[in-house]
Amino acid sequence: MQYRGTLNAMVLGGARIDASTTAIILLFAVQSLLAQTPTPLPSSSPTDPASEPVVLAVAKVMPAVVNINAERVVRRQIRDPFEDFAAEFFGTYRSQPREVRQRLQSLGSGFIVDPAGYIVTNEHVVQRAADLRIEVTTSDGKVYNAHYITGDPKKDLAFIKIDGKSGFPFINLDNVSPNLLGQTVIVLGNSVGYGSSISRGVLSGLKRDITIGDLEYKDLLQTDAAINPGNSGGPVVDIAGRLVGVSSAKMAFTPQGVPTQGVGFAIPAETVREAVKGFKAVAQKQPSAQPNGSSNQPAAANADRLFGMQLQDLTSELTDAFGLVPGRGVLVSAVEPESPAAEIGVERGLVIYRVGRHDVNSVKSIEALLEQVQSGMTVDFTVGIVRSDGTRQIQTVPLTAR
Repeated sequence: MQYRGTLNAMVLGGARIDASTTAIILLFAVQSLLAQTPTPLPSSSPTDPASEPVVLAVAKVMPAVVNINAERVVRRQIRDPFEDFAAEFFGTYRSQPREVRQRLQSLGSGFIVDPAGYIVTNEHVVQRAADLRIEVTTSDGKVYNAHYITGDPKKDLAFIKIDGKSGFPFINLDNVSPNLLGQTVIVLGNSVGYGSSISRGVLSGLKRDITIGDLEYKDLLQTDAAINPGNSGGPVVDIAGRLVGVSSAKMAFTPQGVPTQGVGFAIPAETVREAVKGFKAVAQKQPSAQPNGSSNQPAAANADRLFGMQLQDLTSELTDAFGLVPGRGVLVSAVEPESPAAEIGVERGLVIYRVGRHDVNSVKSIEALLEQVQSGMTVDFTVGIVRSDGTRQIQTVPLTAR
């Protein structure tokens, strides 16, 4: 068989197909392959994360959120360690129980509700912090001193104020969230010590009643957004930046001991708004309220606050029992670890005889001398033991106020 020219026909399955038919078949095959390749459709949603509703809400609210570092005092009564020694001399003598105070730090969150620097937080975050010091840190890293104004332990809400500043961004309580089941909520605050943290979830329950310790909480909101230690007192907001509530508690276990996940609780915004009205009324009646650490504190706190020493008057019974010179000095009844007094070597049981150039013989006299002392100032204390038999072991030590 002899072939000439170009092949312009082919046999397929016994049928004769010419070149034009072959071209048509190939065209349909290519179109079929192209049809199987998905073509991206134009997106109807924004692609820029900066325009997401949650991002916008956080940017709106975060400047009003603060981290709170509160020092508070835990008080407990114990028997004086010198009592047994005194009892050997006086038989049935029993002194009054001695109060021991220990400083504890608590970390939490809060949010500014007024440009004058008024802050809402949980009462348990700043409980008894009026005795000592509160520091708040804003989202831009600035640190301010604040003072406790008032609180409501039953609602677990407290009101504090930044000292001497104004013009702060704040969350408006006049326009709060409607709090609808299923709506998106955002928790902001100082989660486990990490400032300006957020978590996201939904509003998963209303009017929840829970008991924590001896406290019963009524009509709380429930959310699956993570509420961690440090979030207490921080705001929960919706995607419009309106207040939903105040982070309050997390249920880690049921009363039967079953572990849980995603069960957190918040105080409703309506409750917060009503409480703040009362708190502001109290604040208006305290125009001259001094911040913590001011000289109008009980002076007994001055030695403790500035130098970490708790003092006690030397009664005639104690003076005789310890064999001390009567009518002189003030007993150091406790020393806070790592305080200026502890670092210089002052110990419990020593006696302070002089502050600066002044002899002292009562706690009141020391307190009066320390009224004007401020942080960073150095004061000379003459401490030691002067016994009635003439034995003297005294030394003058400089203490720098913290």
